Order: sequence, then C-alpha cells, then structure tokens
Amino acid sequence: MSGGTVIRMRIRPRNVLLAISLLLAGLPAVTIGQNPPPPKKLPAGPAAPQSTHYPIFILAFGNDPNWSLRIGLKGPERMDRPGYPPVPLEAADVTHEAAAESWTYHAKDSATGAAVAIHLTREACTDAKNDTLTPTPPPSGKYSFRSSVEHAQLGSMIGCARIAAELFPKINNQPDQEEEDDAKKKPPVPVSSVTSFKSPVSVAYVNPGGKIVFKRGATTHVIASEGSQLAVSHDGKRLLYTHEDKPEDRAIFLYDFATEKSTELVRGQVQQAFWSPDDARFAFMKFVDGKWHLWSAPVASPETATSVFPGDIVSIHGWVDAQTILVDDLQQLSWVTDAGTIQQAIPEKDILGDAFGSSSADTFRVHPLNPDLLLVSAEWLKPPAGVPTDTHTGGGLGFFLYEIRSKRRTLVSPSNMFAQYGEWSRDGFQVFFTGADSSRRYAIYHMFWDGIGLQKYASGTSLVIGQ
Repeated sequence: MSGGTVIRMRIRPRNVLLAISLLLAGLPAVTIGQNPPPPKKLPAGPAAPQSTHYPIFILAFGNDPNWSLRIGLKGPERMDRPGYPPVPLEAADVTHEAAAESWTYHAKDSATGAAVAIHLTREACTDAKNDTLTPTPPPSGKYSFRSSVEHAQLGSMIGCARIAAELFPKINNQPDQEEEDDAKKKPPVPVSSVTSFKSPVSVAYVNPGGKIVFKRGATTHVIASEGSQLAVSHDGKRLLYTHEDKPEDRAIFLYDFATEKSTELVRGQVQQAFWSPDDARFAFMKFVDGKWHLWSAPVASPETATSVFPGDIVSIHGWVDAQTILVDDLQQLSWVTDAGTIQQAIPEKDILGDAFGSSSADTFRVHPLNPDLLLVSAEWLKPPAGVPTDTHTGGGLGFFLYEIRSKRRTLVSPSNMFAQYGEWSRDGFQVFFTGADSSRRYAIYHMFWDGIGLQKYASGTSLVIGQ
C-alpha cells in the first residue's frame, strides 16, 4: 500500500463461518481457496442387522376352507374366517431360510394359547381365490408367495400371500401439532372385526318390576305383570311366554303386537316354547309319565300338538333349522329331527370342558348363520379371580363360544360380573346377556362377538331377540 491508499478486501460470510467452525473444533484452519485435507478413514463397524420381516404388511389367504391372516411389522396379528370372530395372534420368533427365500412366523392364539405357525415361500402362487380384503386383486390371479398355516386346534390351511401395503394404516412420523392435540381430546375407539351390524328391531325382556316388556321399534308394550321363558317370532310381531299359576299348572301364551291381545295356546305341565324358523310352529316341553318330553304344534291349531321325541330332556335350546330342534338332558346336547330321530349328539362334557358345569340353567344358542358355532352360558366350576361369586353357593356365571368341529373354546363374558342367558343378534355380530355385579344389580348388556364394545342395553333381565 502506498500514498495512503486503503485496499478493502471482501470476504464472503460463508467462508468466515467455515473458518470459525474449524477453529472452535480445534482443527487447523484452512486457507481460503485451498482444498481441505482428505478425511481420516474410520475403522469398519459391524454389519447392520437384517430385519426378519420382509415387507411392511403381508396378507395371506386361502379357500376350502376360506381364511385370511395378517402379518404386520411385529409379525402375525390375527386370522379371519367367514362366520367366526377373528382369532387374535401373539407374535413370536421368525426363522428365515435365505437360500430358499422362505420364512416361518411363529405365534400363539391369544384366546386359547394354541400354537400357530405361518410359512411363506417366495414363489408364484395361483391356488387361492379369496383375496377379499381389497377390491382390486392382481388381474392375473398370480401372487408373490405361497403360504400355509398350522393351527393346533383349527388344523392345516394352504393358500397364497401378497404384499399388501395399501392395507397398512397411514404412518406419519411427525404429526401436525393440531392433529395431535385433537386426537388426545377424543376417547379411544375400540378395535373390532365388525364394520357393520344391525341393531335388533324387536326384543322382549323382563323389567326390574318383573313385568314382561315387548318392544318393537320405538314402541313399547308392557304385556303381562309376570311371566318367563320369552320367545319373539322371527318377524318380530308376536311373542310366546310361559305363565305359571302353580308348578303343575302352567300355560303358554301368544301375544300379538298389532292387536295387543294374549291368547292361551296350551295349558298343563308345559314350558319353554320356541318358534320354528318360519314362525308357523312352536316346540315346547310337556311333562308326561314322570319325564319332560319334546312336543310341537302348529301355531294356528295348538290343540293338535304331538310328541316329537319321547326321551327325557331337561331343556330346549331352539330350532337349528326347519326340521331340527336342539335339546339337552344334562349328559349330551342332541340335534333332534321333527321325525323324532337324533341327528347328532355331543357329550356336554366335551363342550363345557373342565371350567364349566352342566345344569338346567345352562343355555346353548346356535349362531344364526353358522351352525358350527355355539354361544354357551354356564356356571363356573371354579370361578377365576375377579369373577363375582354367589355368597351362598360360591358359584359364578359366564359364557363362551364353542366351535363344534375344532372344539375351540373362547371365553368372551366380562370377568367382573355374573353373565348369563347369552343370546345372538339376528345378524350374529352381537351378544346380548343378563349381567350383574357382586351386589346382584342386574341389567341387560351387549357386546360384539369378539368381546369388544361392552355397553348396557336396558334395565332388566332375560332379553330375547326377534327381528
């Protein structure tokens, strides 16, 4: 510099920040314009762990019988079968055969503890046709995996599988704060397998005052000051009930909702009337020669009632179809035809298992759409911890689902109450029952068939469903 001339140099802010950062880090500054020295080579670390689960979501499925099974990020989640509640699965370990591109997922049936194994092999598969969880299955019908399931109770099932990322819930790793706050304000919604169901149109029950209530739509009729053993017709317009003057003198009455009139059908030592599926006949029990027998009669001409089955029975549990009535004698559950022959019989011990006992208070209800599925209400032999017990007998009550073919037994009654008189809704997605706490405060409750969504329905007991 000469003659007092000042030369101003312009330094870019980016270079200044770079220099400051290097000084603070204890590294030698790099002269502006020079290339930085090459970074030091770090020692190699261990190989990254490999995921044992291949995709984000897999749907396995098959037919004959129809089934589907979901495998998520944590492994198997649940298995679904038409006509049955879902089978919840508890994921366990996964084994991978890299050479064969094959995976075996191990799990446990959460409801029964049965072992489950799902095997997937990457190869083209066209054996299965019920890819029902999506409206647009591959047009070629070819899937990426061959699959099989081994369930200790349900047996073996084969089919195909595919990656089904479109079924996986939306994932947002950084939710919007406003959405997060709104979600915290909302009560949690229980997850169920039921996406649509129909509430009963016509029901009957006994109110807390002991009177019979017959409700159709929004209209309610109180039809009798006392009575029991209610049965609503399938069209929801008529009601059968038993009125007892004394043990040896009972009468079965028919109440018509439209006319609001009761008519006596049969009298004597009779009880437990049930409608036939077409509402043209009714079955009932009649005491003859020291035994309760199965009888039936046309509703239009009850005086023509005839004996159907002369064997000694304890209870009727409804019509299975137009020709078959379900009865029990405390030893076996029998499917009796209207010709008087036993079509099928199952020892009650096989159904009740070691947890429940056989008594005249037990009820067996066949699913309205699946004859293999029973809703069984019975008395605990030894009530589990938490189940209320009778102060005098020490007994408790509960209900469970029983699959006849597989003998799979699933407890669905709430563990904190007496639960009895289980009844199916007409669509088979709900269970209605009489429940009481340890203080014996009774009410009618309902829940979905997989035990989700318990709610009080009405004050009273012994609800039955028509339409």
